[in-house]
Amino acid sequence: MQPMPALDHSPDKAWTPLFLAWLLATISTLGALFLGEVMGYTPCLLCWYQRIFMFPLVFVLAVGLFPFDPKVVRYALPLAIAGWLLAVFHLALVSGLVPENVRPCRQGVPCSDVQVVWFGFINIPLLSVLAFSFIIAMLLTAHFKDSK
Repeated sequence: MQPMPALDHSPDKAWTPLFLAWLLATISTLGALFLGEVMGYTPCLLCWYQRIFMFPLVFVLAVGLFPFDPKVVRYALPLAIAGWLLAVFHLALVSGLVPENVRPCRQGVPCSDVQVVWFGFINIPLLSVLAFSFIIAMLLTAHFKDSK
């Protein structure tokens, strides 16, 4: 009978999910900038707040990747969770689950307006929820792969 191979605890196992989180944060940031600066869509207040939490992730995760530092998760995860909470609230607002009197955007672009819809159901708040969810999942994966 052959002995079981030792588990590989190298940092490479945690590096890949961190890289994927960085890649999606970068794509999300570039997408937000493209929609605002190139396509001319004015972001609402909640979109601005979500950007405040997404944009720094590009730099925070890059600093943690080169050279690899698994402790970057403790700095990136609070940003991603706060952005996710805002994105979920924004999606609930757009979906009509939040009552009219709770709406935060009183000036400028209304937060309940849907400016972009792809395939009949994909809107910007949904994309934000999905992006933050994936980033959180990758950060937690990296944390648990590194802590083994």
